[in-house]
Amino acid sequence: MIRFLVFFAFLGLIVFIQRFWFLNAWRAIDGVTRAGARHALQGLWTLAAVLLLSSLLESFLGRIWPRGGIGSSLVAISRVWLVASFFAFFTFQTVKAVGWIAHTGGGAFSSQTSAVDPGRRDFFRYFAYLAGTMPFLAACYGFATGRLKYQIQKVEIPIAGLPKSLDGLRIVQLSDIHIGDFMPQEEVGRAVAMANQLQPDLAVVTGDFISGHNDPLEDCIHELSKLRAPLGTWGCNGNHEIYARAEDAAQQLFRRYGMRLLRQENVQLDWQGARFNLIGVDYQRDRMTPGPHGRTLEHIEQLVSRDMPNILLSHNPNSFHRAAELGIELSLAGHTHGGQVKFEIVDHAWSPARLITDFVAGLYRLPLGKRQEDGRNPASVKTAYLYVNRGLGTFGMPVRLGVPPEITLLTLRAS
Repeated sequence: MIRFLVFFAFLGLIVFIQRFWFLNAWRAIDGVTRAGARHALQGLWTLAAVLLLSSLLESFLGRIWPRGGIGSSLVAISRVWLVASFFAFFTFQTVKAVGWIAHTGGGAFSSQTSAVDPGRRDFFRYFAYLAGTMPFLAACYGFATGRLKYQIQKVEIPIAGLPKSLDGLRIVQLSDIHIGDFMPQEEVGRAVAMANQLQPDLAVVTGDFISGHNDPLEDCIHELSKLRAPLGTWGCNGNHEIYARAEDAAQQLFRRYGMRLLRQENVQLDWQGARFNLIGVDYQRDRMTPGPHGRTLEHIEQLVSRDMPNILLSHNPNSFHRAAELGIELSLAGHTHGGQVKFEIVDHAWSPARLITDFVAGLYRLPLGKRQEDGRNPASVKTAYLYVNRGLGTFGMPVRLGVPPEITLLTLRAS
C-alpha cells in the first residue's frame, strides 16, 4: 500500500514540475514586447501543452497520435521532455539553493548594509540555467543511443542439488521487448542474433512482447522464433499482454512459430541424461492490473517437482517470495526495465523501479523452502535465486540512462 501511495505521489510531483516549467515559460513569453512574436510563442506553448498531455494520456487510454512519421516523432519529443524536465527541475533548484545559501551567508558575515554582490548573483543564476540544460542533453543521449546499446550479462548461478550433467547448462533470457515505435522489428532481430551467438542450450522470454493492442505482436514473435537452442524457446506472458488483451494471441502465435508459451503449466526437459522442471505462469496481478487478484502463484504447488531442479518463468519479480517458499530453485523475471533511469543519491543508486519492487535488476537470494524454527545450522539452508532481466525495450519514456538494455546468459552450476 505504501508503494502505491509513493507511486501516486510521484505522479503528482511530475504534474507539479510540468506546471513549474510551463508557468515560467508563459511568464517569459508574456514579457515579449512584439505582439506578433508573443502570439506565435503562445501558440507554440499551447501546442506543447496539448502534446505533453496527450502523451501522458496515451499510457492510460491507448494510442492518440498516428503511428509512424510525425506522430511517433512528436510522442518521442514529449516523452524525452518528461524525463529531462524532471531532472532539470531538481538540478536548477539545487543550484538556486546553493546560491541562496551563499548569498545569505555572505550577508550574515558582512559589515555592510547591502551584502548583495551582483556579480555573484548573476553567476549563480547563469550557472543554474547551464546546469538545468545538462539533463536535457543526457535525455537526448538516452533516447538516441542509450536505449539501443544492448549489453550481454553473463551470470553463474549455483543450484542446490543440481545433477552433474546439468552443470554448465546455458540459458539465454530476453524480456520486456515492447516492440513498437521505439523498438522496431529489426532491432528485435539484432538482439536475437546476439543471443544466438552465445550458443545457449535453452532460450526463454519473460513477457511484455508489446506495449499495447496496436503494436505488432506477430512481428515480435516471428523474430523470437529465430532464437536457436537445442532445448527450444519457451516464454510467459507479461502485464502488457493483459492490457492489450493479447494473452491468448501470444500463446497461439508461439505455438504457430514452433515455440511454447507456458501459462500455469510445466514441462520436464531432458539434458544429457538429467532432467529439470520448467514452469511458466501468466503475470501475477497486483493492484494496478485489471482482473482477479488471487494469491501469488496460486495453484502452482502441484507443478513444483521434488525430484529435480525447478526453473520458474514469471514476469513479475514480486512472485519471488512465494516461489522460494514453494521450493523453486531459480526464478527468472523482468517487468522493471531496471527502472530505465538510475542515478546516485549520497553514494546510493536509486531507480524509479524501487516504487514497485525490491527486486529491481540482477541476482537476488532467499532461503529455499518454508522457514522452520528447527535449530538447523544456517549454513545448511539451501538458497533460492531470482534473476531480474533489465529488458530490451522501454515503456512510457523511450530513454535509458545508466540502465542498458540486456541480453542475459545464465549458466547453472552445481553448488
